[in-house]
Amino acid sequence: MLERTITDWDDAYTNAAYIPGGDSWPERWAAQAARFRESIQASRAELDLAYGEGPRNRLDLFRPERSPKGLVVFIHGGYWLKFDKSYWSHLAAGPLAHGFAVALPSYTLCPQNRISGITAEVARAIAFAAERVAGPIFLAGHSAGGHLVTRMISATSPLALEIQERIARTVSISGLHDLRPLMMTAMNEGLRLDDAEALAESPALLRPMPKARLIAWVGAAERSEFLRQNALIANIWVGLGASTAAVVEPDRHHFNIVDGLIEADHPLTRTLLTE
Repeated sequence: MLERTITDWDDAYTNAAYIPGGDSWPERWAAQAARFRESIQASRAELDLAYGEGPRNRLDLFRPERSPKGLVVFIHGGYWLKFDKSYWSHLAAGPLAHGFAVALPSYTLCPQNRISGITAEVARAIAFAAERVAGPIFLAGHSAGGHLVTRMISATSPLALEIQERIARTVSISGLHDLRPLMMTAMNEGLRLDDAEALAESPALLRPMPKARLIAWVGAAERSEFLRQNALIANIWVGLGASTAAVVEPDRHHFNIVDGLIEADHPLTRTLLTE
């Protein structure tokens, strides 16, 4: 019998140190995103739309060439502590090729905000985008964003019922679904998670909303905690009535796992857009 104990929680949730050239990835993302924004027709890009009163309550909305079939909302990660929408514009390419509009919001980061506050802001961003694009809604989020989109389809979702009923599928990419371990990391100085908030904001500790459809997607080369968290939410929620699947994509790590969304024919894009 092989017993496993985690003694270094900071290391368990460290990604860049275990990825070749890990520190260079944010610069790569920003450059790819900028090139994408430069390449798309101005008439198809609505940038920095205000969905709330905060300075980071802004989203970018990209539209396909014809009337959209529906709306994709991508929520970025960064442990709720860093990044914004400007790093991820290029991930709209795959859904756009299929005829879907894509919204990418920023949100107020910790420690200026709490995770529960970010949850509320993301719900406002989704509702704002949903007013502008008709049809089904598909949610995708990476890492902390994976937590946030899964939180949107939990039984205590802050989304209005009419928005919930439009959500066709959610894909949590390398998502964090049980927040309690993060209380044992140094980053909690900025997150300020306590027991009450961890319990209220952890999708794995909540029931799914009725008819929830969730795909938990992770890279085979990711840290073991992300593999565990991916399997955890799919396993728990299928036992609570949701439709779930856990996918482990070969040859992907925490930073390149999102790249599938760039490609129209990649399994990640096709899975997201399946009604």
